[in-house]
Amino acid sequence: MGNCQPTIVPYEGFDVMADIKAIRKACKGLGTDEQAIIDILADRSSFQRQEIKQAYYDKYDDDIALFKECYFQVHERDLDADIEGDTSGDVRNLLMALLQGNRDESYEVDEGLAEQDATSLFEAGEDRFGTDESTFSYILASRNYLQLQATFKIYEQLSGTEILDAIENETSGTLKKCYIALVRVAKNPQLYFARRLHDAMKGAGTDEDTLIRIIVCRSEYDLETIKEMYLEKYDVSLKDALKDECSGDFKRLLLAICH
Repeated sequence: MGNCQPTIVPYEGFDVMADIKAIRKACKGLGTDEQAIIDILADRSSFQRQEIKQAYYDKYDDDIALFKECYFQVHERDLDADIEGDTSGDVRNLLMALLQGNRDESYEVDEGLAEQDATSLFEAGEDRFGTDESTFSYILASRNYLQLQATFKIYEQLSGTEILDAIENETSGTLKKCYIALVRVAKNPQLYFARRLHDAMKGAGTDEDTLIRIIVCRSEYDLETIKEMYLEKYDVSLKDALKDECSGDFKRLLLAICH
């Protein structure tokens, strides 16, 4: 949306065979040349990394754990089955709806639908005793982000309450956390991810999984914008925060991706 900018773009002069030979060389012998691997993988687009993965496997028949991107490959478990078994009620229904991938991915805004959805949300929450969670889940899981932004504006005009405050008052527990995350992503995805990165590094210990997931997954979409949001909100650059909280090859890899 808007002026989103990545930190990683397709590498000019990409030579997949040269890359896999360099990676192979870095992995052979005593020790591993981590910097050589970082220099390659942090400067290639997702499509190029997939080419490297396949070419490396075809040539060397190695199982590269670095490219295990799928839940099943990592955990040897089915994600749908795990959610079905480990969650229940409205939380499970929301997560299963999100897993179905039925969200409208367009950038079109239907003002009439926004007004209709805002009214439905109001009637499902503040305007009744108890909360109809299914209405919240359906709208938050299926509408595109621009459509949701329009809905939230109309909701505030209709009820006099900001949507996040309404959710805070009308829901609780894990479901409330899910709704708040969905609303914040819809309102400003880059600010949401900046918050998540900050939370992953504050306090005792560092949530390395969250850092990896966000920085790697957003690097080719909007990481540059996330960096700007991070600096604006926390008055410190993301790179400086990573330098303070991380160490070793892990730090070097994240900093390389952030450029």
